Amino acid sequence: MTSDPSLARIFLDEAAALLQDDLLPKIEKSVGTLSEEDVWWRSSETENSAGNLLLHLAGNVRQWIISGMGGAADVRERPKEFAARGGVTKQEALDRLRETVAEACTVLRRLDETDLSTEKTIQGFRSFGLAAIFHVVEHFSYHTGQIAFITKLRTQRDLKFYDL
Repeated sequence: MTSDPSLARIFLDEAAALLQDDLLPKIEKSVGTLSEEDVWWRSSETENSAGNLLLHLAGNVRQWIISGMGGAADVRERPKEFAARGGVTKQEALDRLRETVAEACTVLRRLDETDLSTEKTIQGFRSFGLAAIFHVVEHFSYHTGQIAFITKLRTQRDLKFYDL
C-alpha cells in the first residue's frame, strides 16, 4: 500500500511541470518563430525585448530557486539582463533558459515540506520557500505571455498553443 503524495510534493512537482512542460515550450515555440533581429526588437526604450526577457527569466529562476532554495552561489547581475541589446543569439539565450529551468527542476524535485516552510531572504525579500517558488512560476508565466505577445506582434501569426 502506497501513501498519497503530500501536498508539498504535489506543489513542488507541479511547479517543475509548469516551468518545464508548459511555460518553457511556449517560450521555445514563440522565440523559434522570431528572427534574430526580432528577438532584440523593442518599439521604445521603455520596453523589454524578447531577448531581454529570456535573460531575465534565466536570472530570476537561478536566483530564486537554484540559489535561494537550492543553496548555490547567487551570481545574478540583474541590470545586465535589461541592458542587453544583443550580443547573444536567440539559440544561446534559449539554451541558457533551458539549462536553468532543468537545473531548477532538479532542485524542486529534491525539496520537501520543511524547505517550503523555511523563511529565506532572496533578492533582498524575506519569504517562505513556498512563496518563493510560487513567485517564480507566476513571474515565468507573466513573461511567457509577454514573449508570446511580442511574437504575435512581430510575426502576425497565431502561435496555436492549444490544439482545440
